[in-house]
Amino acid sequence: MSQQAYYLRASASARRLNRVVGWLARHGISLMGSAELSVRGRKSGQMQRIPVNAHSFEGERYIVSARGHSQWVRNMRVAGGGELRLGRRVSRFTAAEIADDAQKARIIRAYLERWGWEVDQYFQGITAESTDAELLAACPDHPVFRITVEA
Repeated sequence: MSQQAYYLRASASARRLNRVVGWLARHGISLMGSAELSVRGRKSGQMQRIPVNAHSFEGERYIVSARGHSQWVRNMRVAGGGELRLGRRVSRFTAAEIADDAQKARIIRAYLERWGWEVDQYFQGITAESTDAELLAACPDHPVFRITVEA
């Protein structure tokens, strides 16, 4: 993790949009693959919720933090897992953070190919067309977790 961890706080309009997307996910409506992530708060112990785009890549599932080292990321590091909800379907999972390496850069590139239209503004000029070196340099600013759904 970089010395000064990157985090882009959501604007008031983005927070309102997140509430709408989260509400839709709780009621079974996914927008382009969105689901509601619930992770236990490291201080409060309460479940914290935020909409995310769970991303499939090379047979594994990942959650990418476009905004950087957010509260849900910090909570996930402590909790080691959480839940993804779409309507009544709740998938509990364990999570492992991915190291800042070439594999993570490939995951981020694939994520940007799929959702760049939605999240490019959070990646400080990095896009799916960026060079491997540029993507690798951006890795420390965008935590990625491999999720394994519990049976």
